[in-house]
Amino acid sequence: MLLTRILRFFSPKRRLFLPVTHTVRRHFSAVRQLILPLFFILALTGCSEPDRVSQKQFDTFLDNCFKEYVSSDTVTLHFKLSDPSAYGIDENISPSYGDFSVAKQTELCQRSSELLKELNTFDPDTLSEEDAFIWRILKNYLETSVDSKDYILYQSFLGTNGLQSQIPVTLSEYYFDDEKDIQDYLALINQVPELFDQLLDFEQQRREAGFISPDFVVSDTIDQIDQFLTASGDDNLLIETFEDKIENVSDLGKDQKQTYINNNRSLVRQVVLPAFKSLRDSLEEYLDDSSDKERLCQYDGGKEYYELLLSSNVGTDMTPKECIQALEDTLQETASDIVTLTQENSDLYTDYLTAEPLLTDTQEILTELENDTLIDFPEPPDVSYTLKNVPDALSSTSASAFYLLPPIDSKEANVIYINQSRVDSRDQFSTLAHEGYPGHLYQTNYYLSTDPHPVRSVLRCDGYDEGWGTYAQLYSYNYMEFKDTDRETTALLRQLYRDNDILSLALSSLSDLYVNYEDYTEEELTAYLSDYGVESEGARSIYEYVIENPTTYLSYSIGWYELEQLRNTMEEELGSHFDISEYHEAVLSCGSCPFSLLEEQVSSLMTE
Repeated sequence: MLLTRILRFFSPKRRLFLPVTHTVRRHFSAVRQLILPLFFILALTGCSEPDRVSQKQFDTFLDNCFKEYVSSDTVTLHFKLSDPSAYGIDENISPSYGDFSVAKQTELCQRSSELLKELNTFDPDTLSEEDAFIWRILKNYLETSVDSKDYILYQSFLGTNGLQSQIPVTLSEYYFDDEKDIQDYLALINQVPELFDQLLDFEQQRREAGFISPDFVVSDTIDQIDQFLTASGDDNLLIETFEDKIENVSDLGKDQKQTYINNNRSLVRQVVLPAFKSLRDSLEEYLDDSSDKERLCQYDGGKEYYELLLSSNVGTDMTPKECIQALEDTLQETASDIVTLTQENSDLYTDYLTAEPLLTDTQEILTELENDTLIDFPEPPDVSYTLKNVPDALSSTSASAFYLLPPIDSKEANVIYINQSRVDSRDQFSTLAHEGYPGHLYQTNYYLSTDPHPVRSVLRCDGYDEGWGTYAQLYSYNYMEFKDTDRETTALLRQLYRDNDILSLALSSLSDLYVNYEDYTEEELTAYLSDYGVESEGARSIYEYVIENPTTYLSYSIGWYELEQLRNTMEEELGSHFDISEYHEAVLSCGSCPFSLLEEQVSSLMTE
């Protein structure tokens, strides 16, 4: 499994095919005899407590789930755990990226079916409150995996957020604690051609089944490969980062380090770069050989697959029609608010165009945001982080920013990448709020500080994760300051900035729904967006992005919408007893999960 967080096109698909656990056999007859008298007493008194035997067996089941998942390939294990031995996991697995074949994905769906049957042998009413919650999350996760079996070929590993874009970041961030890490890394470097062969085999099977990627998807992939190759001289990303990382491995002598440096240089030049060139050449053969189908709903079962993505990736029970209604309502309300603000304050639009944020240095912004988090959020855990610029080799096609999830047993491996070519000074504050405080970095480490079961780290819901990041981004405007601006104008600018983000996200998300579910052509989408001032070039860019990345925008917009609705519900229910910091704490302490389960848990936590 590759590791990026914001580069979403590939990772959520992998999550549909969770490879977890060995079967644990159980014998319940003796257990029933032992607990029957206690059950009778509890039934009379109206009290209950977890069945200790079932609890222990369930904990073993979860432990095995986690072990099997993280041991599935070297990359997953390396980035999930700093010290696998502390979890009873053998580190001596053969270096590998994993198997991305259709046959393997089908096998993993079947494995999920077996695990679902195993899970259902447990009665959640006999488990602790926390484990009963995990039981429901895992059940949802496995059911989704089983349902995905018929849709394996509907996904693609191509596009700007595809497999080829994740390899450079994954390898450059592959940290070295000891010599074994270096050896595993070099083995992975050597397997890049094999990985790309898997990608092409998968794509060929898609084409044979009638799922032919549009020319613009192939072209975007080729453009990104070309950018990586163009920037790949002596200052190649994989050469530079390797030499920086190996300097920190203390148990190697100077000569040993130099030998490894020479080996890496040779492998990058003789294996990795030729593999990228070969992939590009193979993809060029696909150009001008596209079908008349671009949008997901044009394929048989495409709408059903979209609904599955909405449920599994976004984590909502809302139907596509309900999402459209919610986002259209949000769009109209926000547009109306912008009109009102600018009409009632004649200079506001000019102020909006000319206002300069008080802070522009990324480190200063993150420090300020960390301090601001103390106002309305639980105290952040003490962790370290590193800010990095997206490498030139990836900048033109990379996301604006992304946060790399740290190993669950480390407080030292938090990394935020900023793409300076896409983020100007006006956007830095909200971008760092989304990725840092009170966004993903804070969200991730706060939950880890609650000491959850390790299996929760693999049961992730994009809608919860990105919904929180978007919620944090929009909330952060409460703290944003501008140069030479009075308090009244600052308050208006904050609202206008927030409204603009909501408007942009709602339009992008509606475009996804209209294109992939309602079958809007590019011309129809362009006409729709033109009413909001989006020019044809921008409309085409959105059209292509949502085809490459169905439901990705909705993880942000509907995820945020669900959190806003839940907040409103709790405010109405608790009235004057509602506390915003307690709401944030309740949401964060639940961890990543579908919204139906989050609502139940937050309500229970805040009303108990």
